[in-house]
Amino acid sequence: MYYQDYDKALQFMIWGQWDDLLVLMVRTPDHFLSKKIEAFLHAYHYPGHEITLLQSHENLLHYIDHAQATTHPNLYV
Repeated sequence: MYYQDYDKALQFMIWGQWDDLLVLMVRTPDHFLSKKIEAFLHAYHYPGHEITLLQSHENLLHYIDHAQATTHPNLYV
């Protein structure tokens, strides 16, 4: 399905590429991933409580991990 999107999201999070993460949020057809990215970027750019930022970060990583485990990449032979 969207295995490449999950891989890109993880890479962008590891390297702190927030602009690329924003572009991925807009372009991905996975609405759950888009909402998780939106929540994280909002918490990052508008800091209120550090707990909110950490929770949104953990929620996004947990969703990416779950999605990668249940989605198999397309292999072309």
